[in-house]
Amino acid sequence: MDLKIQHHLFVVGGATSGFGRAIAELLVSEGAEIIAVARNREQLEELQLSFPGQVEIISGDITRQEVIKNITEIVSSRQLHGILVNAGGPPAMTVLDSKLEDWDQAYRTVLRWKVDLTQNLVSQMMQNNYGRILFIESASVKQPMENLVLSTSFRLAAVGYVKTLSQEIGPYGITVNVLAPGYHDTAAMNRIVEKKKQQTGVSEIEARNEFIKTTRVGFIGDAKDLASLAAWLLSPHSRYLTGQTLSVDGGTIKGIMG
Repeated sequence: MDLKIQHHLFVVGGATSGFGRAIAELLVSEGAEIIAVARNREQLEELQLSFPGQVEIISGDITRQEVIKNITEIVSSRQLHGILVNAGGPPAMTVLDSKLEDWDQAYRTVLRWKVDLTQNLVSQMMQNNYGRILFIESASVKQPMENLVLSTSFRLAAVGYVKTLSQEIGPYGITVNVLAPGYHDTAAMNRIVEKKKQQTGVSEIEARNEFIKTTRVGFIGDAKDLASLAAWLLSPHSRYLTGQTLSVDGGTIKGIMG
């Protein structure tokens, strides 16, 4: 399918690894141009060299206000077609292990910056009567997962923000949706497996197998499994889908509306 995004401009958070990297590569392979944001400058430069003329880079933590200001300045008056709102999550822990300081930090790293970034850029999209905004959250917003209390709580707040925002900006030709990935072979998965090992004393393979058993397809996903849907949601083809939270979880979520 031709995604019709050639020369479209996207801001891509977390562009050097996991979901962000897979989505960034798919967008540029379809002819799009991206502003890639991540902390690892070396990996950003490698991505830039792989796709000459299509990748601008911002080295920094996208959750920080000064980086968001930098993104806004680089976009400036250019037409921005889409935003991938994506970054790493908080540490894995139980409710009883968590302290108020953990909650304060999780608010900043999971929710606050997303509101800041979106509201800095959405007015420009409104002026052009077009835009695609996609949040990468977690399947835990559909069904709580062990050791993910911080992630679940603030990602649920992000889902509420997205649903409300979708009602306000829909008339301007802008869609905003959430992808809720389940267990995928990413750095976040490694953190969850490590926490499971610490709690149970099992090996890494045994811990990983416990998560595999929760899927119906019998394997952990690859970031590319999510990227193809993400790219479609960031394209003109998704014009009639907004305010939705879509699980990509191999059948882990058991609810009817999962």
